[in-house]
Amino acid sequence: MAQRSTPVFGYVSGSGLHQVPGIVRLAQQADRDGLDLFSITDHPYYGDRLDAYATIGFVLGATARIAGIADVTNLPTRPAPMLARTLTSLSALSAGRVVLGIGAGGLWDRIASMGVPRLSPGAAVDAMAEAITLVRALSGGGAPVTSAGPRYPVTGIDPAPVPAPPVWTGSVGPRSLAVTGALADGWIPSGASDWHSELYRTSRPVVDEAARKAGRDPADVVTVYNLRGQITVRPLDRVRDEAGRWTGGSVAQWTDELTSAVLEHGAAGFLLFPAADDGAPEVTLGRWAQEIVPAVREAAARHG
Repeated sequence: MAQRSTPVFGYVSGSGLHQVPGIVRLAQQADRDGLDLFSITDHPYYGDRLDAYATIGFVLGATARIAGIADVTNLPTRPAPMLARTLTSLSALSAGRVVLGIGAGGLWDRIASMGVPRLSPGAAVDAMAEAITLVRALSGGGAPVTSAGPRYPVTGIDPAPVPAPPVWTGSVGPRSLAVTGALADGWIPSGASDWHSELYRTSRPVVDEAARKAGRDPADVVTVYNLRGQITVRPLDRVRDEAGRWTGGSVAQWTDELTSAVLEHGAAGFLLFPAADDGAPEVTLGRWAQEIVPAVREAAARHG
């Protein structure tokens, strides 16, 4: 999936084994309705969850246009050279419909329970930077790759003749955010934080400064948001809670809010998180894809 100058719209797929019957059906609906991206969380230590990359491959095989992303890849459990092979294979099979979402790793007690060595926060961030570099080196063809990296040393590995996917991070913390600015193509703020959040206001400048230090244009590192919120039939009196977090509203309220985010705050994309108690996900996804997304696209194009 190539970087885009227009906003990207997608949704967060379920990952539970009990959700299997609806996962492909919703993805096919989103594909028909013109969404750009579906995402799935990556928590391999939970026995009642689907493997993220197996699910992405299965869904890409059942769709035609929509791209997939693990939001975000649990890097400590997926060694970077094999992650590179997974991504280039998915890209080749799907005509480039894949994005690498990546993080340094969280829930380390769970990760370590799978036999993965526990890393310090600094070492985990260094591993993420090394992994991003290696995934790109093992894509796009060229000479065999040898790297003496402390976490993922490789010797004479042939790159796949497939372009590297865009890389979006789920970075949190100054060191990780600096890696995002220096190396990544995009950033997904954590905890469904949006453009009005304190996390965004304090973190995005770190990304921008790191990009400038690396000789990059900060605008080349886009921000894509995971958004939670209900889509209501009638307008709500309040669309944000007491903490300032977006809680949803009518189609018109969503459209106004997201258009403002694109035009005034430089938002590059949005992934809709389904409500935990949503008993009609097809209806919610339909209103998102058929009503809100086209309206925001039209408004952004008109004023962009």
